[in-house]
Amino acid sequence: MLFSYDMEWIKQFQLFLFDFDGLLVNTEELHFKAYQKMCQDRGFTLDWSFRQYCLSAHYDTATLRRAIFDALPELEAQESDWNVLYPEKKRAYLDLLASAEVTLMPGVENLLKALSEARIPACVVTHSSRSQVRPLQERFDVLQTIDHWVTRKDYGRAKPDPSCYQTAMERLAKKGDRLIGFEDTPRGINALLGIDATPVLVTKVEYPEIPQFKNRGVNCYESLSKISSLG
Repeated sequence: MLFSYDMEWIKQFQLFLFDFDGLLVNTEELHFKAYQKMCQDRGFTLDWSFRQYCLSAHYDTATLRRAIFDALPELEAQESDWNVLYPEKKRAYLDLLASAEVTLMPGVENLLKALSEARIPACVVTHSSRSQVRPLQERFDVLQTIDHWVTRKDYGRAKPDPSCYQTAMERLAKKGDRLIGFEDTPRGINALLGIDATPVLVTKVEYPEIPQFKNRGVNCYESLSKISSLG
């Protein structure tokens, strides 16, 4: 067996659902740098810490957009249409991804190998596009053990709306299955709470909503490697 006794908890569930960026791979800082590059290319400096970015970006698109425009009113005066700016950010991200060093988040490899060995289905449910996840699938063999991927084109409203997870359930869950989902942001957890699944928040960011999430039954860990039991 590839997995230890500490991984026996996975057998309680029949379907695992995973966010991608910041949960399975450490690409969240690249997304932050891509927003900075988008601003820089237009002549502005987004002078934020990564923590400040997380506290703005990880709720919904409108919150991030408003935070960037509040920080850089000159940018909004130059171009207020997010449908113009966001593709510029996306191109900057793909450029960074091609050259940046990216690693798996702690605990990911062991967990995915254990799921594969136990033949428990797993699905990634992400806001990222196919073009954004494909280079990482090719880079990390263990990500290729995940047979199912729900990317941005596969569903309607973005997280925190639960439609992405509802899509995954409709495709993969069978009656009576016990599901578990993993997210690293408030917007993701709010989406996950919209379906019948055990919710897990994995983050080192001290989001102010964490106590309320715990009261709603969310399991909270700093890392996937810290999980030794879950029920």
